Amino acid sequence: MRSLFFLKLVAIPILFSIGYRFISDRLYSNHKTEIGGVVDTRFEKVREVFRRNFENGWEIEGSALTVYVDGHKVVDLWGGYADKQAARKWAEDTITVTFSTTKAAAALAVALLYEQGKLHYDDLVSKYWPGFGTHGRDNVTIQMALSHMAGMAWLDTPITEEIAADHVKMRQTLEREKPKWAPGTKSGYHAYTYGWIVDQIVRHTDDKKRGIGQFFREEIASKLSVDYHIGLPKSEQHRVARISTPRWLDRADEVLTDFRVFKYLKSLYKLVIDHPLKHIVRNPSWLEAVSRCTVNNPDYHRLEQAGALGMGNARSLASLFDQVIRGKLLNQATLKTISRPFINESDFIFEDTVAKGYGFFHLPINRAGVEYGLGHSGHGCQMIITDFKNRVTIAYVTNGLKTGLYDLCRTYSGLQSSVYDVIEQLNE
Repeated sequence: MRSLFFLKLVAIPILFSIGYRFISDRLYSNHKTEIGGVVDTRFEKVREVFRRNFENGWEIEGSALTVYVDGHKVVDLWGGYADKQAARKWAEDTITVTFSTTKAAAALAVALLYEQGKLHYDDLVSKYWPGFGTHGRDNVTIQMALSHMAGMAWLDTPITEEIAADHVKMRQTLEREKPKWAPGTKSGYHAYTYGWIVDQIVRHTDDKKRGIGQFFREEIASKLSVDYHIGLPKSEQHRVARISTPRWLDRADEVLTDFRVFKYLKSLYKLVIDHPLKHIVRNPSWLEAVSRCTVNNPDYHRLEQAGALGMGNARSLASLFDQVIRGKLLNQATLKTISRPFINESDFIFEDTVAKGYGFFHLPINRAGVEYGLGHSGHGCQMIITDFKNRVTIAYVTNGLKTGLYDLCRTYSGLQSSVYDVIEQLNE
């Protein structure tokens, strides 16, 4: 049975992918990949690594990279295709779904409400949203909810498009749902539910009762002039890149480059056995970006889904977090608060140790005298990370999804490494 499973899940798809790639490469445009943008002369090496990702075939569609150092934009690059089949090139203003990096943007909204005195991280969620305190969730603090400890990583109630678009129905669904483990006892990644829970926290603590999309737009994006959206206006749809999922040949090639990527490839196995990840990915059933990509549906870009459907590009994410660490949104006391991880333990869904807190991931950098950076990784290799000590912010987005994440995403890891090569030289 195991050999049959391997044949169906791995061997056949790889053979099919080889044939598909042979044919599709002749259907797609064979125009030479163009790289646009500018870099500070000191960061020219970063441009070389960015270009090499395309030349060696690691970047199969398009991508963008932006780096800020203490308010100065030192790298702003984009290249490849926003839609390869249509030969539509990635432009300076192209935007894409940034998946779970949205969680970091949404966490800034909660941090702003904290700074305004509308909530405290140690407050019970039920203090502001009484209905959440049912089914044993009365001990869940806002910090626990933001740190994926609410026991609500997946929902048994089928989430239809109608429910997802209606915050009242979504609230009622969350209130009725029983937690999947004792809240507060362990951390398990709330891939989608994080977004719906944060939306309700914002609605119940904001004086104007705004949802996360409106609050973020009016209190953060507009004031900081960043082109990032949680709920994309129709007028901006023409700029959106078309996302493609990795072919099996690409997944296999990633593993050959770095065998550690295999731990992410194992996640595909979890999708066919009775594993929590299977329950997470299959509800909503209409929202998929693993084997096929329904996320390309423009209707879904309108949803204020703060866990997975933020829309922007590397420039907007990098500009946002550069301004945050420079005190343009939050004061120094708030920045000091959110800069520290709340937990650093194994996530039982990831089956990996991830430092979390205040809605962010605290990811290892271990360069230039810095242990952790604050930000968030996203499905397919989207990335935002900011380094408080060196005041460096790096953002990367791509519409050609990858298997590995963060430092195990080969297109991104080389870019971050090249940035810190320069930073360390400048610090000498």
